[in-house]
Amino acid sequence: MEAQVLYGRQLALSANEAAAVPAGTQILPAMQVDEHQIICQRCGSHLDRLRAQLPNQQYYCYQCLNLGRVSTLVKLYHMPEPNAFATVPVCTWQGTLTPQQADCAQSIKANFMAHKRQLLWAVTGAGKTEMLFPGIAWALAHQWRVAIASPRVDVCLELAPRLQAAFADVQIAVLHGRNPAPYQYTQLTICTTHQLLRFRQAFDVLIIDEVDAFPFAANPRLAFAVNQAAKVEGAILYLTATPSQSLLSQVHRGELAISYLPLRFHQHLLPAIKVKLQPNWARLLQQGKLPRDLIRQLQQYQQQHQRFLLFVPRIQQLAPVFAVLQHYFPHMTGETVYSADPERLTKVQQMRNQQFQYLVTTTILERGVTFPGIDVIVLGADDEVFSTAALVQIAGRVGRSSERPTGLVWFICHSHSRNIKRAQRQIRVINRKGRQLRASMPTVSQHYHD
Repeated sequence: MEAQVLYGRQLALSANEAAAVPAGTQILPAMQVDEHQIICQRCGSHLDRLRAQLPNQQYYCYQCLNLGRVSTLVKLYHMPEPNAFATVPVCTWQGTLTPQQADCAQSIKANFMAHKRQLLWAVTGAGKTEMLFPGIAWALAHQWRVAIASPRVDVCLELAPRLQAAFADVQIAVLHGRNPAPYQYTQLTICTTHQLLRFRQAFDVLIIDEVDAFPFAANPRLAFAVNQAAKVEGAILYLTATPSQSLLSQVHRGELAISYLPLRFHQHLLPAIKVKLQPNWARLLQQGKLPRDLIRQLQQYQQQHQRFLLFVPRIQQLAPVFAVLQHYFPHMTGETVYSADPERLTKVQQMRNQQFQYLVTTTILERGVTFPGIDVIVLGADDEVFSTAALVQIAGRVGRSSERPTGLVWFICHSHSRNIKRAQRQIRVINRKGRQLRASMPTVSQHYHD
């Protein structure tokens, strides 16, 4: 085993597997076991003794089992991060930041340099990725190791080509559970937040994208992973368009610096949410039908070749909705997609490549993916599965390109739920602040898309 495989990482290995580790490897306990508690040293979980029990008074962690089993039968093997990078990368991005973006980018870079923690609260479509480039360029030039992590595989796959284009001479590792490629030691890493559990004090700069998204927001093990994967003096940046109360509380307590950008990169506002009350849409679907207004809208899409996403609350509703669309509109190409779909990544890429006119989807595509020029329709938007943040993120899929900065966001629902009202109010507030900011600064033309 080469030393590079262990730089800044922690691998669970049996005694036989560890026979080939290089000299200088640190050996750490995989489990802390005493009479009072059992704690996994990889993910930080406090485990139920009976549930974690193995034969002969051995124990394993059932909380991070998807990354391979950690138990009292193995050790964690680790080598401190040496920042052993031979080249000095150059940023090859040729785009232009607006004055607002440039201010945020400068703040990000300054907080990286000062080893601080920061929240970037930016409206969907603000160009968050591009605002990272100056700070990342500075960190890479100073031989720092950088990682961008997201809760969603789709976000990682969208970020990877954009980062590779911006740093053309940098080798980038893209780590997620569906990537069969062997691990490589690189200065720049893009990964799912679960993959951070494999690292220990590795990154000088750690960026968490879509920090409010499932599963990160609901999983304390992933917050543990962030703190463990970053160096003790490392800089951490959280990115979101819909920050949680927990993050805002950290800002108020002075634990996080904050940058705020309520305006999209092309200077246009977020599209407003249009609501249509249709109490019998589910019954119509059972009869193989769709609401009449929706049919009329889809007829326009067929004539105009307009691309769209159609969200539904439940996986079980994907097939019947798709069947109705195929019946009414056999010439429109589309597919269904959901989180556990084995062809999910392929279908999303086909939508990016404009091979489909539409996708019928669950909340898996609520954020982190960009299909320029699309509209969005949500069937059953009042279902409890659609949180306020999810509805705002879904609306944020629309109007993300300067060629088509507007579009339709249409919620079809039984009732005007609290979450729908909150989402509409949040967008109104963001747009009011965006108007104020736009009025105070000159418009700058853009040369890229988000």
